[in-house]
Amino acid sequence: MSNFRDVTFGEHLFSRIDENLYLQKIYHSILVNYSKRLFQLDEIEEMPINIGHALTFADVLSKSCGTNLSDIHKTRAQEIVALLYDMYPHDEQIKYYLGSVLANTGHFLGMRRLTPEYASASFLDEILMHFNMNYLSVPSEDDSHFFPAQKEIYDRLSKSCFSYSAPTSMGKSFMMRVFIKQQIMNGAKKNFALLIPTKALINEVTSELIESLTTLLKETDYRIVTSSGSMALETKHNYIFVLTPERMLYILIDDPKIKIDYLFVDEAHKISSGDKRSAFYYKVINQLEERHSDTHIVFASPNIPNPNVYLDTLTNEKRLDDNSIVACRYAPVSQLKYIVDLWERNIRIFDSYTKKFILLHQMKRQYSLSEIIARIGDKRHNIVYCKSKNDAIQFARDYAKTQAIMGDKKLQAFAEAIRTDVHREYYLAELVERGVAYHIGYLPANIRMQLEDYYRDGLIKTMFCTSTLLEGVNLPAENLFITSYKKGLSTFSEVDFKNLVGRVGRAKYNLYGNVFIVRLQKQEREEDLQKYECLLKDEVPPQKLSIEIELNSNQKRLIIDTLISGNIEIHKSNKQQSEDNYELMRKTMLILVGDIVHNRNSRIRREFAPYLTNEIERQIREQFSADERKPSDDINVSFDQMQGVAKLISEGVSYPKILDTKRGADYSETLEFLNKLAVAFKWRIYESRTLGAGEGQNYTKLTWYAVLLLQWIQGHGLSNIINQSIKDYDDKKRKVRVDFKEWEIFDGSQKHKNIIIADTLEAIEDVILFRLSNYFLKFSEEYNRQHPDEPLKHDWFEFVEYGTTNPLRIILQRSGFKRESTEYIRRNADKYVRGTPDNPKLLKKALLDCPNELVKRDTEEIQYNVPELFIEEGED
Repeated sequence: MSNFRDVTFGEHLFSRIDENLYLQKIYHSILVNYSKRLFQLDEIEEMPINIGHALTFADVLSKSCGTNLSDIHKTRAQEIVALLYDMYPHDEQIKYYLGSVLANTGHFLGMRRLTPEYASASFLDEILMHFNMNYLSVPSEDDSHFFPAQKEIYDRLSKSCFSYSAPTSMGKSFMMRVFIKQQIMNGAKKNFALLIPTKALINEVTSELIESLTTLLKETDYRIVTSSGSMALETKHNYIFVLTPERMLYILIDDPKIKIDYLFVDEAHKISSGDKRSAFYYKVINQLEERHSDTHIVFASPNIPNPNVYLDTLTNEKRLDDNSIVACRYAPVSQLKYIVDLWERNIRIFDSYTKKFILLHQMKRQYSLSEIIARIGDKRHNIVYCKSKNDAIQFARDYAKTQAIMGDKKLQAFAEAIRTDVHREYYLAELVERGVAYHIGYLPANIRMQLEDYYRDGLIKTMFCTSTLLEGVNLPAENLFITSYKKGLSTFSEVDFKNLVGRVGRAKYNLYGNVFIVRLQKQEREEDLQKYECLLKDEVPPQKLSIEIELNSNQKRLIIDTLISGNIEIHKSNKQQSEDNYELMRKTMLILVGDIVHNRNSRIRREFAPYLTNEIERQIREQFSADERKPSDDINVSFDQMQGVAKLISEGVSYPKILDTKRGADYSETLEFLNKLAVAFKWRIYESRTLGAGEGQNYTKLTWYAVLLLQWIQGHGLSNIINQSIKDYDDKKRKVRVDFKEWEIFDGSQKHKNIIIADTLEAIEDVILFRLSNYFLKFSEEYNRQHPDEPLKHDWFEFVEYGTTNPLRIILQRSGFKRESTEYIRRNADKYVRGTPDNPKLLKKALLDCPNELVKRDTEEIQYNVPELFIEEGED
């Protein structure tokens, strides 16, 4: 019997249409003419375009079907007609075709914004369009419509296991929010969890959820939880968890009975990354599967061709079928890509049809990065990607010099707030007055959120960012300038690069965005240019799990040999091993030994199968089955560390006493305590760059960390902490690190002060709030275990977590208020607080009308998520 089948005309047409030379020529001409206007190159002659033919091609492409390129064809159709509309906004024929193409691709969001009056000339087409609009309607969202690809994905979110990938602009998290809201509206009493890659994203995702659900939270008795200390966990509700994988793991450890009905893993490609965070994904997924085999697990990734790879983290593969995977390539927004070579002084366009570069312009003189941004980005929303925090700050300062002070009252007030909250000479304050800012990881949450709001509102036009932009922050940029193919010291992967490029242009605001790869003057190496070109040309390759590609066979054997020896302390596999790779190796080992001892069929155990035999597993099980050596589910610490801490506490060590809340704990006593923890927790091995830095018994950085710690838990504001750091440098004439290997004695300059500000903010974020917080948590747990009848009265883990010892401020933060907001409320308690310190009630209307913008913002959200915290004036 013949295996051949009939091929439809459409399949034949669309499978060959990209090879059409006339279409390629039209697309080439449109790119050149659009780019001429974009760069304001009046000296370049326009290329002739038969607009009628271009619109016909766009219309045909928008109807593509029967080929795996159909998604790309639809995006291309939108791009062609959108660029023509940009160049000829008053051409009625182009506007009509724009409406037609958007209707054909199901881009009703763009139609509503650009062509709201569009009606098809064909009665049947008009009926079909309205049928599609009805079919694609977003449940519980008035006048909102899915893209067809979104609808396909949305309809599968209820599957027991599902993994999908889509371009960055597709709105992957939007579909999750709609799904959760519809489930709640339908009366579901379930627990949902959204795993997001970084703590910085928690506020954004939470705000979007609250904005979507508002009064539904109270009406249906749901609570959004963002940490294990949330007040909502003390009473019975249904929950929506918005957590990093690490925080999710602690929730599961704290409450073995809690059930998660739906787990959404956003930015799931992080499971392929080489840093330590990927280990927590394996652990959380395995915990849930072991606990509840019916938990629905959904993975969402950007741009990857094989989303099925993340389903391989699951143990129960019986739940998988052909409908468990969707790899969508349709993008509601396209990107025009350019290389602006400041070394070779030319501008080239990347033609995505031919995968070739078109020389657009040869510059007659040398331009700076600031001049390029100012020329192209005037009055537009711009994002500038920088490989490091120092680059982001310096480039932002250079660019701000080309911009006049805007004189906007909101920006002036914001600048003054930054000076008050951080420091009078902080660079960021003088930048925002000019509509410029930098967005980096250690910025205080209240400042970062305000920056993002003012950027969305158009007050801040140009934002200089580091890799925080890759983690999912949504900013409506029209232009993206990429100044490096690196993030820190590592080189972009294809998936990271495509994810970054996809951040420009958002479906809510536009149909396309511009991407400018800027080869800076200092990047004169030929391989730099080749790397940029490869990133533009190459498709994202199939992804693999981190434990497959980031740990080599020698490292896996080292893990096995270490465990066979009965040791849990593992050292670097070689001197060149990065900190991230070492942490991944160590955490993988902690997961593996637990899986062997408890006989779990986890993905990590399966990865090590080639290195394990029954006899080897028996030896490991014997080594680690005794109660005092049995591995726990917390992969932040190992039992050798906990043995050291248990011994410390049994010898009578506790947290330093706080006899006077105003004066705080004694510095010498605190430093002595930290030195004891350093030995018990083996910081010299596991925290060699921060808490364990130094030699012998000299922990050189602990003296500084002790000062920061005491000021933080006493509730001091950042400005006070920073001023004390600067004073300490000045009094002791300490050296400031101005570059990687360059140090200078502190001279009181604005430059040196800003370096100290940055170091202080980073130390608070990374060392105090992350590393010390985790270690204090384990110390507190062990202390309470050894003293069940006399648990801790002064828990420093809680003091660090909330940055205060004040009970009111702690309760308010556990309810969702930012640390800065709680200090304002505490100082004005007579105006806003009623009830008792253990059970405070807030006057809602008074807080919503208060002059503090952050407090108002927090109150607007928390009134829905913790309604029981508020009362109206006159209520008891």
